[in-house]
Amino acid sequence: MTIRPYTDAELAVLRDMPKTVTNPRARLADKRGHRQRTFEAEGEGGARFSIYQRQNIKQGNSFSCGIELLDDDGTRLMLARYNGPSHVHGDIAYRPHIHRATERAIAMDRQPESEAEETDRFTTCEGALACLIADFRISGVPTVADW
Repeated sequence: MTIRPYTDAELAVLRDMPKTVTNPRARLADKRGHRQRTFEAEGEGGARFSIYQRQNIKQGNSFSCGIELLDDDGTRLMLARYNGPSHVHGDIAYRPHIHRATERAIAMDRQPESEAEETDRFTTCEGALACLIADFRISGVPTVADW
């Protein structure tokens, strides 16, 4: 399905809206070379979100944590991904980075969260999850920050 054209202001509302995890006991499970767990969360007005934490089993610096909006019509909008330093992304070479959905990327029919910025806020998968939880105002999941 096609993602509707969200504005940066609408994306900020989704980011800043308080969210509560509904399955805080989600467990890490092995899946094709990585360990992953997925949390479900609810926000204001019945907004639903999926939050994942994924770590490569063999490569410690290959990890990703992300949050997506689960729209009522079945579409999914990836709002952000917090990635480890295992790869090059544009000018960012082997450094942790954060992808965030933007109005511009959606309007250009690109991956909504295709733009990224380097960060020094995390170095581990657990630290990336802590940053995502703080940035997106999510409660109900204990985390350990790298900072």
